[in-house]
Amino acid sequence: MGTGQPSRSNPQDLRTYYSYVNGERRESGEWVYVVDSNALLDDVFASLRLKRRLEQGRLEDVAPEGLPDTVVGRVAKADRATVELAVKAAASAVQEWAAVPLEIRVDRFAELLHQRVSEHAEQIAAVLVEEGHPLALARWQVSGMLEIFGPHSTAFYRSQMLQEFSHGGRRLQVRRRPDGVVCLNPPQNAPLSSAMLGATAIMAGNALVVRAPRSGPLGVMYVLQEIVAPVLEELGAPSGVVNAVCGDPAPMLSVWLDSPEVDDIIYFGSSENGIRFEQRCIAAGKKPILELAGNDVVTVWKDADVELAAEALTESFYGSGQLCMIPNQVVVHPDAADGLLDALVRRVREIRPGRPQDPDVLLTPVLRNEKFFSCLEQALDRGAELVHGGHAMQLDGARDPHGIFLEPTVLVVRGLAHARELDAVRHETFFPLLPVIVAEPADDTTLLDRFVAFVESNEYGLRNSLWARDEQVVEYFTDRITGGGLLKVNDSHIGFLPCLPTHGGTGRTGGVFGEANYPILRTSHVQGVSFSAGSRPREAVFGAWRELFG
Repeated sequence: MGTGQPSRSNPQDLRTYYSYVNGERRESGEWVYVVDSNALLDDVFASLRLKRRLEQGRLEDVAPEGLPDTVVGRVAKADRATVELAVKAAASAVQEWAAVPLEIRVDRFAELLHQRVSEHAEQIAAVLVEEGHPLALARWQVSGMLEIFGPHSTAFYRSQMLQEFSHGGRRLQVRRRPDGVVCLNPPQNAPLSSAMLGATAIMAGNALVVRAPRSGPLGVMYVLQEIVAPVLEELGAPSGVVNAVCGDPAPMLSVWLDSPEVDDIIYFGSSENGIRFEQRCIAAGKKPILELAGNDVVTVWKDADVELAAEALTESFYGSGQLCMIPNQVVVHPDAADGLLDALVRRVREIRPGRPQDPDVLLTPVLRNEKFFSCLEQALDRGAELVHGGHAMQLDGARDPHGIFLEPTVLVVRGLAHARELDAVRHETFFPLLPVIVAEPADDTTLLDRFVAFVESNEYGLRNSLWARDEQVVEYFTDRITGGGLLKVNDSHIGFLPCLPTHGGTGRTGGVFGEANYPILRTSHVQGVSFSAGSRPREAVFGAWRELFG
């Protein structure tokens, strides 16, 4: 086998997950195999070749003595019939689940999920590490799950789901009702945490079908089958409320679009693909809920605490920039530029590659880096200055053009006027590449207006941040920024907070219907209800005029 790893003689010894449909596990003749992330670091091409051949059914040819221990799990690949059954199971469960009181499907469901995630926190983090997430970022994702289902966030969800009023002897309700069957297509870079975010749609009274991506199916199946499903069972939910199937995106999305029983589709992906998919959803009568690219702007004013701002800006390089919600560009007041750059470069030097289980590692491999170098070259050709990074490197940090890691790279761009002509500024790069745009000197009133205009001109709109001490500057800026799903002031750009959204945005981040993404709200709709003991209809129609004008 060429791996030098011990082997297991029986594939049944693997951690194995089947499709989960209508409360039952469905077997399959095809499997998706998961190779430990450390094996990918040791020999990426051999590991990918092993995975591909195993999935082609060439077990005896590839591993005649048994599977190497680097193969940590397998997940059944669902056929079309299984995907269709999952949708039907969800459809059959919706009406009964929607009738369950909010105290159970919101309050109690969230309480139990929070408890189970807390109990399984180390196991969830371990699965994320197996799939390639650095331990520190795995723990960050788990902390986000705990905020999503925490008591403060739950209280906010509850307040939005039902409001009651009294008027003229009537009891009035403004409430949110479930859309029905919600299908979730998570991203390859964060499928587990995205599946848990999607689980909040269940609290609205929906039933959920989740596609576990072939690149990282283990975590999705783990949390849905071993955490979410048992909680629903404890609550007495219908068996079809949650369903999980693994497979390729294109055929599964086609099944969802073709099915008359699917109501909403939550889609994670690139902006180009997502906006095209939005059009397909609308044509098919489905509600598209898009989570696409981010190109977040951090604004640093002249009185900012540049040390703290620089610390927040290092988040740009977490996961090698392959997270949608990190800082992607910085706009800085010219008076603060030198201090910010000094602090930033000093901190960036501490970010290093390594194995994912190392708690100090924040970089991940970048297997295809051609776009990084072409983007960097274009920026430099157009006048940007390279102040740190710019090379590929090996696991030990040594520069190597064939390395699978990229150095955290900082560029300086002089002036706002032509900054968006650079691809590194105009679009999400999804690499560890951070342009710092130093504004042209001007009076502060003019500069502040230019900063606001620059942020608002961003085609994307996931998150924005501001670093400033002057309360008038903070108020002026926050009053005028309308794009994006989240705006943070003097704070971590990616840190999770109760009640506030973890995802969602405007423009090319969320499509035509983009906004902060609370799935419990995005997968439900507002309905008004009036309860009366028996009002006179004509009085209800004409009485208001008489009360007003006699």
